Amino acid sequence: MTKNLKQALFSALLVWAVAYPVLGLKLTIVGINLEVHGTSNTTLITIAVCSVLMFLRVLFDQKISAAWKSSPNMPVMPAKASNFLTLPTTQRWIIIALIIGALVWPFFGSRGAVDIATLVLIYVMLGLGLNIVVGLAGLLDLGYVGFYAVGAYSYALLSHYYGLSFWICLPIAGMMSATFGFLLGFPVLRLRGDYLAIVTLGFGEIIRLFLRNLTGLTGGPNGISNIPKPTLFGLSFDKTAAEGMQTFHEYFGLEYNSINKVIFLYLIAVLLSLFALFVINRLLRMPLGRAWEALREDEIACRALGLNPTVIKLSAFTLGACFAGFAGSFFAARQGLVTPESFTFIESATILAIVVLGGMGSQLGVVLAATVMILLPEMMREFSEYRMLMFGALMVLMMIWRPQGLLPMQRPHMELRK
Repeated sequence: MTKNLKQALFSALLVWAVAYPVLGLKLTIVGINLEVHGTSNTTLITIAVCSVLMFLRVLFDQKISAAWKSSPNMPVMPAKASNFLTLPTTQRWIIIALIIGALVWPFFGSRGAVDIATLVLIYVMLGLGLNIVVGLAGLLDLGYVGFYAVGAYSYALLSHYYGLSFWICLPIAGMMSATFGFLLGFPVLRLRGDYLAIVTLGFGEIIRLFLRNLTGLTGGPNGISNIPKPTLFGLSFDKTAAEGMQTFHEYFGLEYNSINKVIFLYLIAVLLSLFALFVINRLLRMPLGRAWEALREDEIACRALGLNPTVIKLSAFTLGACFAGFAGSFFAARQGLVTPESFTFIESATILAIVVLGGMGSQLGVVLAATVMILLPEMMREFSEYRMLMFGALMVLMMIWRPQGLLPMQRPHMELRK
C-alpha cells in the first residue's frame, strides 16, 4: 500500500508539472514586453480534478483492474463485418462510390466546404505517396515534407522566372521531387529503423533551411508570391484575364462567379488523387509491388530470394517523392504563395499520422484518415491551440483500440485446417 501511495502522489504531481505550464500559464504581450499571467480558475480546477483522479487511479490500480476485467466487454465490430470492409472488392466499390460523390458534390456545396475538400485531397495525395515508402516498403521517412517543398518551389520558380504554365510544370515538379528522392535513397540504403528516420528528418530540415537562406533565388522567408492559377485550355478563371488570354465566363457567355475557380481547383485535385490511386494499385499487382511488401516483411529473406533491396528501396523513395512533387506543385498553384514555413516538420508528422491512422499500406484507409485529420481541426476551430494535443490523444487511442489502423490492408494468406 505504501508503494502504491508513493506512486499515486508522484503521478498526481506529474499531472501538475505537465499540465500547469501548458494550460495554467498564459503569455501576454504588454507594450514591447512579454509577461506571464495565470489563466482562469476553471482551468486550474480542471487540472486539480485530473490530478485527484490520477491519484485515485494509481492508488487503487489493482481493484480497478479487477473490476474492469469482471465488467462486460464493450461491443466490438463483428469479425465478418471487419473482414468484409477490408476485402479488395468491397474497397473497390466503396472507392467507386466515393469517386462519383466527389465529382458531383462540389456543384451543390458551399465555397468554404469545397475549399476545405481541396485541402483534404492534397493530404490524400501526400498520404498515398508516403504510404509507398512507409506502408508498403516499410521504410520510416520523417522528412517527406522535403519532397513536398521541392515540388512546390519547382512550379513557383519556373512560373516566376520563365513564365511556364501549371500543366507544363506539373510533370517537371514530379520529376524534380523524384530526382531528390532517388538521390536521398543512396545514403540511406544501409540504414533501417531509427537511423533511417533520423537521416530523412535531417533531409527535410536541410531543404527548408536551404530555401530560407537562398534569398536571391527563392525570396528567403518571404517566399514567392503571385503564382498563377491553372487554366483550362488557356481559359482563365479570374474576373479579368491577362493580356493575350480569355476568361472562362467570357468564352462561354456566363456571369462571373468566383466559386468556379474553387470548383476547378477541386476537380484538378480529384483527378490527381485518382491518378495516384490508379498508379499505386497497378504497381501493387506488378512484381515491384510484391517486392516492396517482401522488403517490408523481411529484408534478409528478400535478399535470399534473389531480389535486390537497393533497387527496391530506390524505387520506393523515387515514386513516393514523385507524388509529393505533384501535391506540392498543386499546393503552390492553389495558394498562390509558397514560403519555407509551409514545409515544417509538423507537416511530415501529420502525413505520417495519416498513414498510420488509416492503416499501413491501405489506400482507402489513407483517404479516410486524411479526411478525419484535416476536417477535425476545421470543425473545432475554438480548440486550435490544442490541435497537437488532440492528435496525440487520437493516436494513443488508436494504438490501444485498433493498432492496425481504421481500414487495414487485406494481405493474402493461407491457413491449414485442423
